[in-house]
Amino acid sequence: MAYARYVLGVMVAINFLNYMDRYVGAAASPLIQKEFGLDDTQIGLLGSAFLLVYAIAAVPFGYWADRGVRKVVIGAGVAIWSIATLFTGFSRNFAQLFTTRAVLGIGEAGYYPAGTSLLSDYFPKEQRGRVMSIWGVGSTIGIAVGFAGGGYIADKFGWRDAFFFAAVPGLICALLAFTMREPLRGSAEKRGPAVEKTYDASLSKMVGLLKIPTLRATILSQTLLYFVLASNAFWLPILLTRRFGLSVSGAGLLAGVVIVLGGLIGTLGGGWVSDHLGKTNPKAYLQVGIAGFLVGAVFIVIALLAPLSIGPIPIFVPAFLIGVVAIYLYSGPFTALSQAVVGPGLRASAVTVLLFVSHVFGDSHSTFDIGVLSDHIGSLQTALLITSPTLLVIAAVIAATGLSHAKHDVEVMEEDWASRPAQTPTVASATGR
Repeated sequence: MAYARYVLGVMVAINFLNYMDRYVGAAASPLIQKEFGLDDTQIGLLGSAFLLVYAIAAVPFGYWADRGVRKVVIGAGVAIWSIATLFTGFSRNFAQLFTTRAVLGIGEAGYYPAGTSLLSDYFPKEQRGRVMSIWGVGSTIGIAVGFAGGGYIADKFGWRDAFFFAAVPGLICALLAFTMREPLRGSAEKRGPAVEKTYDASLSKMVGLLKIPTLRATILSQTLLYFVLASNAFWLPILLTRRFGLSVSGAGLLAGVVIVLGGLIGTLGGGWVSDHLGKTNPKAYLQVGIAGFLVGAVFIVIALLAPLSIGPIPIFVPAFLIGVVAIYLYSGPFTALSQAVVGPGLRASAVTVLLFVSHVFGDSHSTFDIGVLSDHIGSLQTALLITSPTLLVIAAVIAATGLSHAKHDVEVMEEDWASRPAQTPTVASATGR
């Protein structure tokens, strides 16, 4: 168990860098926009370039993770995205910026599917809500440091130095990833074999995973949620500078504080509550996320309608903070449940399907869409107000479609894995159950 906690620590650090490297660009975007004369549509396109490539690249990396050595997949991904971040700082035009942010997506696609599968073989399902939430804490701290640290460095030393600063730790974490032990697949399950390799993964089986009602509900609801998360996180510093007249560093710091506090409370709280309530019925993992979506929709509206005259502190900050707490409740529970309904041989594939669907149809175009809508109607605030609460309510409705299936889907997976031969890996069913 001590080594499992070490692996979790390494994975948290990598997840921290994952999100820090993403959001350094958001924090530095006002200065990038000024230097290259970019409009909101072009700035939004930089975010979309990363997310779209991330979604597409997840398919081969997810296949590799389910059939190969996951620590190698993780290490390769971290190295690629760190080098891409470094080269962003050397960009001299929009085309170079676009290219390096797109390559960032290739690297980061290698990490998440393999990492989720790896952790699921180190920790049993009764702990996965908390484990996935602790892992998710790295993302919230990474967003905060990307905003606050990236904004500060960009303001004081120039936006290029912000990317140089973000790139170096990633190469260290890549080395740590390569040296981790690779657990046997299925080693954390109560019943069934623990095998070194499986050959379950294929493109047809990835698509077949959508036949699992619970997994389908989590994926489709997160598709809409990711639109909201990406668009709000990316545009928040710019909204604060425009609406309340904050400096680049001040907006980055405030955005970072709100997101890290809200993300920490919501992510850790969601994992703890879902593991506690889900001991007898897995649908609790869905219920926690659904409640968060609905509460988050209400408080995002309150934040965006906060009066300009009184500044951001009295209403905007507390309302947005509560909204972030509520929205992030889903993180650990949804990840844990998606792993519980899919066998160990296809768990990276399940994450791959999530990444492909949710990023291609959800957030890959969200920053660009908000930029276009903002340019068209002349108000970034209104663009966010139109999209965010509406999509959160729809996400809650979609997630609710999995409530009646969660317990059955978990039981079917467990029975399927328990009946699997202990020595030679076999091909699982088309749904992975």
